[in-house]
Amino acid sequence: MDARKDIRKISDSDLKAWMQTRGEKAFRLAQIQDWLWKKWAASFSEMANLPASLREALDSDFQIRKLSVSEFQKSADGTIKVAFRLFDGNLVEGVLIPSGERMTACISSQVGCSLTCKFCATGYMDRKRNLDAAEIFDQAREIAAIAEKEYNLPLTNIVMMGMGEPLLNYANVLEGINRITDPMGMGWSPKRITLSTAGIAKMIVKLADDGVKFNLALSLHAADDEKRNRIMPINESNTLDAIKEALRYFYQKTKNQVTFEYIAFAGFNESLEDATKLSKFTRSTGIPVKINIIEYNPIAEADFMNADPQRLDAFKAKLESDKLIVNIRRSRGKDIDAACGQLANKSNS
Repeated sequence: MDARKDIRKISDSDLKAWMQTRGEKAFRLAQIQDWLWKKWAASFSEMANLPASLREALDSDFQIRKLSVSEFQKSADGTIKVAFRLFDGNLVEGVLIPSGERMTACISSQVGCSLTCKFCATGYMDRKRNLDAAEIFDQAREIAAIAEKEYNLPLTNIVMMGMGEPLLNYANVLEGINRITDPMGMGWSPKRITLSTAGIAKMIVKLADDGVKFNLALSLHAADDEKRNRIMPINESNTLDAIKEALRYFYQKTKNQVTFEYIAFAGFNESLEDATKLSKFTRSTGIPVKINIIEYNPIAEADFMNADPQRLDAFKAKLESDKLIVNIRRSRGKDIDAACGQLANKSNS
């Protein structure tokens, strides 16, 4: 394996010190960062406004570890699933979800996951490692390029709902988002970015204390602890009451939007009684919450099935009768490996 350091993992201060030892002018640092993040250079030879000697020195001491597209699947409904190959051979997934003029990228934060949620293909994979900030950034850039190529439309939204639990890779995820929102990166508004978590209360509080500007989504899927424990073991140490207090704190500190993601499983959590529990829990938070009811995309590893559409409609109607904001998200990419973790599992097998 290439022993040169990954330049996008080097701090600005360390890179500045490296340049000073070579007698390079200070303004060269900004030029290098512009090439790495805004122009998204794949090699030092592309950095045309740098002296040849500096390009050669950079190439001697550093490398640029950009991910690559390993597999590409396009659904009949337009959804595109991509397996990205990382420098060490591992795979992560990204998805482009087109909906009219809206182009949403779903990106990953870890290789695998440690949370073992029973309905998720990634939950049946071991967590191999965290993604670094550049790998998170690269997914967004790659999917943005795919949106332009396939649909001639710009990417409009990013959701961190792919492989892994973002709050268990806190520093890298926040740095990756900062690179996406930085004018020297993609220059995005953080309001176009949503981070989805299975619910780690103390880290939700940390998000609030750090004053993040992006939106937060909670993967809820059950509104009572007994059911949630059965499908999401993380709930045993992060109960609904603990999560509720953390969400209150998050909203009070940031005023950022909070969404509940609720996958409906046939015969498990989609009865009117379940809807009543969800309504009660949502209203008990005391904060404005939007609810997305999600049609399940079944996976081979689990026995869960998607709920009947009529039951979903009745579930939604019950919530709306309680004056809650509710959307049903129909399953996308049913004819490809679009469920989180499916394509990486298959590609690694």
